[in-house]
Amino acid sequence: MTFDEANTVRDFVRDLVALQDVEFIPGNALPRGEHEVLLEQQVKNALVRLNPEIEADPSRADEVIYQLRTILLSARHMSNPVVANEEFMSWLTGQKSMPFGPDGSHTTVRLMDFETPEPSANQWMVSTEVTFTQGRVERRFDLVLWCNGLPLVVGEAKSPVRPAYTWIDAAAQINEDYERNVPSFFVPNVFSFATEGKDLRYGTVGMPVDLWGPWREESTDEDAPAKVGLAAVREAVEGVLTPAAVLDFLRFFTLFATDKKHRKIKVIARFQQFQATNLIVERVLRGRIKQGLIWHFQGSGKSLLMVFTALKLRAMAGLSNPTVLIVVDRIDLDTQITGTFYASDVPGLVSTDSRAQLQTLLSQGARKIIITTIHKFGEAPGVLDSRDNIIVMVDEAHRSQEGDYGRKMREALPNAFLFGLTGTPINRRDRNTFMWFGSTEDEGGYLSRYSMDDSIRDGATLPLHFEPRLSEIHIDDAAIDAAFEELSKKHELTDADKITLSKKAASIEALIKAPERVRKIAADIADHFCAKVEPQGFKAQVVVYDKATCVAYKAELDKYLPTDTSTVVMSKGRSDQPEWAEWTPDGEELERITSRFNDPSDPLKIIIVTAKLLTGFDAPILYAQYLDKPLKQHTLLQAITRTNRVYPPHKTHGLIVDYLGVFDDVAKAFKFDEKSVQRIVSNIEELKKELPQAVEAALSFFPGVDRTVGGYEGLIQAQAAIADDGKKDAFGLAYSVVSQLWETLSPDPMLAEYQGDYRWLTDVYESVRPADITGRLVWHALGAKTLDLINEHVVVEVPRTDLDTIVLDAQVIEDLMSGKKKGVTPEEIEKQITARIARHLNNPKFIELGKRLNDLREKYADIQQSSLNFLRELLELARDTVAAEKEVNELPREERGKAALTELFESLKTDETPIIVENIVNRIDEVVRGVRFDGWQSTIRGDQEVRQALRKTLYVQFKIRDNDVFEKALGYVREYY
Repeated sequence: MTFDEANTVRDFVRDLVALQDVEFIPGNALPRGEHEVLLEQQVKNALVRLNPEIEADPSRADEVIYQLRTILLSARHMSNPVVANEEFMSWLTGQKSMPFGPDGSHTTVRLMDFETPEPSANQWMVSTEVTFTQGRVERRFDLVLWCNGLPLVVGEAKSPVRPAYTWIDAAAQINEDYERNVPSFFVPNVFSFATEGKDLRYGTVGMPVDLWGPWREESTDEDAPAKVGLAAVREAVEGVLTPAAVLDFLRFFTLFATDKKHRKIKVIARFQQFQATNLIVERVLRGRIKQGLIWHFQGSGKSLLMVFTALKLRAMAGLSNPTVLIVVDRIDLDTQITGTFYASDVPGLVSTDSRAQLQTLLSQGARKIIITTIHKFGEAPGVLDSRDNIIVMVDEAHRSQEGDYGRKMREALPNAFLFGLTGTPINRRDRNTFMWFGSTEDEGGYLSRYSMDDSIRDGATLPLHFEPRLSEIHIDDAAIDAAFEELSKKHELTDADKITLSKKAASIEALIKAPERVRKIAADIADHFCAKVEPQGFKAQVVVYDKATCVAYKAELDKYLPTDTSTVVMSKGRSDQPEWAEWTPDGEELERITSRFNDPSDPLKIIIVTAKLLTGFDAPILYAQYLDKPLKQHTLLQAITRTNRVYPPHKTHGLIVDYLGVFDDVAKAFKFDEKSVQRIVSNIEELKKELPQAVEAALSFFPGVDRTVGGYEGLIQAQAAIADDGKKDAFGLAYSVVSQLWETLSPDPMLAEYQGDYRWLTDVYESVRPADITGRLVWHALGAKTLDLINEHVVVEVPRTDLDTIVLDAQVIEDLMSGKKKGVTPEEIEKQITARIARHLNNPKFIELGKRLNDLREKYADIQQSSLNFLRELLELARDTVAAEKEVNELPREERGKAALTELFESLKTDETPIIVENIVNRIDEVVRGVRFDGWQSTIRGDQEVRQALRKTLYVQFKIRDNDVFEKALGYVREYY
């Protein structure tokens, strides 16, 4: 028995679809001519069945079919089939009408029944080998899914047993052949799919192949083995090719927009957007749980997720025309999301310009999609709208939405559903995304999760590579001490004044902003950009300490690059220098700058920022980020993920060039402890019980004080009650407990009851807290001189370029932070080196390597093993060990390659995910031998062929999608083959 694409993949998909109450009719048995797109009799039957006006006069169906035929014919003369597809979609989704009513009034034309969930409500058919001719061109489609005589889905299958073919070839056949040569057949198309029996991808008309997405079901067990082969295809077919899913995609999960070149494009939801939207809608319809957290990694499409969700929520009859609020905490996010909604032509949309407009819309019960910032709730006078069909989606739900603005929002909308969407949830006691949006009934604290690893695996975002280019700073302590002493004597400074000045002047801020350091790093950025970024057609972002440093970097970069190569983008502030005005663009100018930056032909290639454009900035052409600012937690993650957007065809990763050594901070920021999340989410009720007693304890310091008295009279009374230092200190301690609880519990609506007491306690506390006036005056007078003094004696070395680039993916984070034995952790590398050295104990060279390993262990014994230096030195030792083995090994060159590959893949084995190492190694050996030729390493063609063969073997056949493993395997192949 042979296996081919027809009797395996094609028929497998056909039979799975047929199980969904879908009738199978072979292509050659369809009631149509090969030049016809529609099954016109079935279309006519549906029109009569679904439209009473047409049922009364069936000839009217012919008028509708004539309109549809006109759109089909128009596609032959269009350069972009998406235009005709959009027009046809408006008919399919019931947005068109005809004058079939009384006295020629227009009535809506329905081509399919969306309201009845059963597949039998419409006539569904699946066909194989459907031939279509357009002019002299003939094409045959492997699979077509019909609804009421309309070809909504086209599928192409390739053989699972021919390694030369993948789903990519099938998708390219649809995208680059069928759509271009027989475009009429794709005018009614909702989406197309491609599979070779190992993976299934789907995409829309006009969508480039590299943007076609997979379908995966969200698994609660992260350690469960990934589905492979026909099992993976089954999962995808049961996800996207059911009648219900196809209609869902048609109504709610496809959008038409205009790209940067003003071309019409069609966008379809990726699986994580589809699933998260349906989870939100289901939760709202059930009405029992009023909140949920959507944790999807940065760059994976949260803005579009909100569009899809808003569209579906607004269409749900059970919600009685709901109000949907999109809430952000920054103007740039507002601009980005509003742009996404407007570009998608979402009806009923309004973006608020002021607090008054927001309050008016809500108090009047506006049934719209409202986009606003969290700050516009700041002066909300209590309840604005108490309806329970208000759904709030909070973007980047880890910042001010959790503070007092968030509390005001919750007070204004007491019965609303609240869904938080974030790519970087923060797991801390005083700012905890899970606490305020996660439900205790959701496993892990979130309703939907799409991780960094998921996003990279599916091609939604790219991996991040981290390139440390650290600069050493040397300070001449003796010279500074002498000069500082002279300055102190001249101005008769006290010891306290000296401490104040020295602390501020010797801060990390002063050292980072040292003029000599800025000069040398700017020169290094210019060299790196010209050598590694500009030649690839990419662009860059420079992130620096503050606004003054932005301007300083711009001046330095202009010495090495044309002035129009870079610009500064900063927000406007009251304390800005007058000369900074040109770098603080308004909304219109900022849009023009970002548009120029996204244009590959524009000379603007570098944007220098400090805070602006670290969020809400979506620029796929951005490849390199030069990071010279000490960022932390979600701010750091927000910043570095600006570079992870997909930009076909040549961008393979985003690059972070790190001048401050923040790699370990990145790893820690990604670390996530689900157990502590569950504990915090469940303990929130306990903290609520503590607040009343804590407030009462703080107020007990003021017996007899009338807190209704304001002005200085009231403040004098309060201060008199804690006049002695003992009472003042005790009150300070009691107030700090209240303050911490308040910060932790905000924005819980229960705080409203204690708001007056808390504000009064805060005012009293601030009035008695000592202020550092003296220190500020001294710094104001002598700070500039002290900084000049230090800068004169600071020497900065040129940034180092000999440090290893680190691929920052989920596996590396796991390896460095969690200690799990998956992949190559420092401990695992250490074990492997030990084992390899032990095999050659009689060789002096290996005795020396063993000593180096022991020295390295002792050197880092008391330091966290995730240290970048430890990892780097360990990898150097591993490299030297392999080099020593090469010298002593007498095996034939290719046999050594197989042995090296075997060792690499053995290191990946675990009890949970066993790998048949011998099969992998033999397959790589077989594939590489089949495509290589003498001298292949030095030719572009040879390198491409070997890379492609190796990637298909690892990624497709064995589902090993770890980039580090691929690169190491490629290194072994280069060395031994």
